[in-house]
Amino acid sequence: MKKTETEKTQDMKKYMVKDIKDFNWLRRLWQFLAIKLWYGLSFRFIYRVEVYGRENIPKDNNYIVVGNHLSTLDPLLVINIMPNPVSYLAKKELFYHPIIKVMLDWLGAIAVNRENVGLSTIKSVKSVKNTKKWVLGLFPQGTREKGNEIHNITKGFTGLAKATKCNILPIGIVGTDKPKIMPFTGKIIVKIGKIIEYSDTQDELLEKWTKSIQELTGFKYIPAVMPV
Repeated sequence: MKKTETEKTQDMKKYMVKDIKDFNWLRRLWQFLAIKLWYGLSFRFIYRVEVYGRENIPKDNNYIVVGNHLSTLDPLLVINIMPNPVSYLAKKELFYHPIIKVMLDWLGAIAVNRENVGLSTIKSVKSVKNTKKWVLGLFPQGTREKGNEIHNITKGFTGLAKATKCNILPIGIVGTDKPKIMPFTGKIIVKIGKIIEYSDTQDELLEKWTKSIQELTGFKYIPAVMPV
């Protein structure tokens, strides 16, 4: 029997609203087993991942991990290198798939409406911060990109930083857009930048992040052209 629109909305709501109790030891364990162990072997023996700047990772969880986005490997890669479990903001369309939504939910992901980041998202993000163990992760590019340019940056992450008074940890990723299956044939470089301190000025945060990501990746940021 097909669900009504009301039932679909109610079903989606449970993936969009996360409470502190949702970030429990079972989700931490699943993230460790599924990502750090399983995918960790892939990153180690296929992609030969090199990570620089680990010393820039804060000891607390008062920050948001914000990286450039090249492929579906990116969130898995970041989880592997971070000492804290990472809860990602993921577009709600991914939660329409019956299997993917279960996997994302168990990994601690939060469904978000990219057209309208509402109060429920802010509450869920604050719940992540209040765990004292998890950190929030997201990619502000509107879509995955290939090449050496960065486009389609949305500044929603600066609003979340402002709402939660969290700093921003920039992470530059190079090489995940070249999928490999044979051992030691891939090459991924991850550079972790210095913390960008929280500011009430969102444009300032955006400018500092784009500058940092350009330095970390060597990619060029192409601002959106505003219609005349």
